Order: sequence, then C-alpha cells, then structure tokens
Amino acid sequence: MTLVREVMTAGPIGLPEDATLTDAAREMRSKNVGALFTFSDTGVRGMVTDRDIVVRGLAEGADPDTTPVQDVASESLVTVQASSSTDEAARLMQEQGVRRLPVVDGDEVVGLVSLEDLAAR
Repeated sequence: MTLVREVMTAGPIGLPEDATLTDAAREMRSKNVGALFTFSDTGVRGMVTDRDIVVRGLAEGADPDTTPVQDVASESLVTVQASSSTDEAARLMQEQGVRRLPVVDGDEVVGLVSLEDLAAR
C-alpha cells in the first residue's frame, strides 16, 4: 500500500491572504506549481489555483495588481492525512470533484497531493 506522504509535494507553498493575484501568478511560475495555499495569522486559510486566478479573477474583471488572492481562493478545503493510502486520496478527489488535496499530519498542513502525483505512482 502506497501512502500519501510518499507521493505528495512536501511543504505548504503559499502566500499571505492579502497578496495580489499577480503575486500569486508569479509565485506559481517561480515554483512551477498550479496551486498555492493562502495564509492568515492563524495558519492556512485557503487554496488558490491558476484556474481560480483566471476564471474567478481575470474573467470577472478583477485587477490582478490590486485584487487580494483570498478573493478568488477556495476556503472550504477537503484534506487527507499523510498516513492515508493513495487509494483513499483518489476516492476523496473523485467524491469531491477536486484535482488537489491539502495533506495534513494532525492539524498541520504538510503538503499537497494532486491527481498527477497519484497517476505517477
């Protein structure tokens, strides 16, 4: 059985929730990722994808240089435990209709697992 921790991208990559859409796009380019976590003073607040920036932001007329990333981020995150099986992660993704899941160890976000990660196993 393969565990999520074996295939995930470790370390939550993200930005403060008040960073702009432009900041997020540049960070995604720099890190070669399609999703980032958004953080508040109390921890992970949400997740924003490249698609969120385009569909929820730019397509709606948001100014990428002034719009906070949190305005387009998803806040209700479905998570998976690092110790869960990759089969469990795939089941959750299918049920929830998502391509990425934040990975937690207890209450702490420790990474991200994507469909691509699962397909490569």
